[in-house]
Amino acid sequence: MLTGAEKAVLFLLSLDEVVAAPIVKELNEADLRQLRAVASSMREVPAGAIDEAFRDFVSRSSAAVAVPRGGLSYLRRLSAGAFGEERARVMFDDRVTSPLARLEGAPADAVAALLANEPPQLIAAILARLEPKAAAAILGAMPVERQGTVIAHVSRMTELPAKVVEDVATALASELPTDDAATLVSVDGIGKAAGMLNAAGRATSTAILTQMEAENATLAAEVRQAMFTFEDIVRLDAKAMREMLQEVPTERLTLALKDASQQILDAVFAGVSSRTADLIKDDLELLGKVRKADVEAARKEIAETALRLETEGKIDLGRENE
Repeated sequence: MLTGAEKAVLFLLSLDEVVAAPIVKELNEADLRQLRAVASSMREVPAGAIDEAFRDFVSRSSAAVAVPRGGLSYLRRLSAGAFGEERARVMFDDRVTSPLARLEGAPADAVAALLANEPPQLIAAILARLEPKAAAAILGAMPVERQGTVIAHVSRMTELPAKVVEDVATALASELPTDDAATLVSVDGIGKAAGMLNAAGRATSTAILTQMEAENATLAAEVRQAMFTFEDIVRLDAKAMREMLQEVPTERLTLALKDASQQILDAVFAGVSSRTADLIKDDLELLGKVRKADVEAARKEIAETALRLETEGKIDLGRENE
């Protein structure tokens, strides 16, 4: 779920400039700095987030909205129009647009050394805001005994202080600025942890998950499941698909394929005989209305089967290997 500040940024970025400018003019500098902190670290939002933001601003709104543009630069331009270039420069031109890029572009071991004496909660907050490949490289440069702890903290995250990213990227300031220290950005902790482990490679991810399981088996299971979902079966080659489907009852497979994308259907049918494919297609046509929860349960079973077969060394899930 998005925070209030994230919804405000999405709302502003979805408006035409002539409409947004008067709104921005009503904000004080503390408000704008808070929005700036969010815009500087906002990279992706859940599908439907714009609609959610507009529902909060306009009750039962059904009007079409434009796709957000320009992010931080657009917000800065609105502020310049409302307050003048000089005040906008003071509020925005203080190198807040580059912390993530600097961390991602720096050598992984250098960033890991910078974070060496920081608590795992802070390390997790920083890695959760980086691209998975960069975060995985930094994670891999840390001591093995610390990697699982950091991933566990990432997994538990739902939101974090946006200003943390800026402060750590600029030499890990000892405390957050008071004007926007409470600004929060939403984080899909489980998804972020899964992305890092997928990017880290099988050997590293297996070692980290083994450590996590010893400390929190439930959390480790959630991360493991997020590393491979039903939609990911399109990554399987024909041999791996056949191996997996041999373990899945036909009726469960048919239920899982209800309303599946054509890409998934093509991948599955390529892994079964033409006769079996025809039978499944016939069953799908005859399958009436089913509960979404039942479809999701069947899809989860298939994903868990794939993960089990990978653990047993029988298939390759098509993830990055070291």
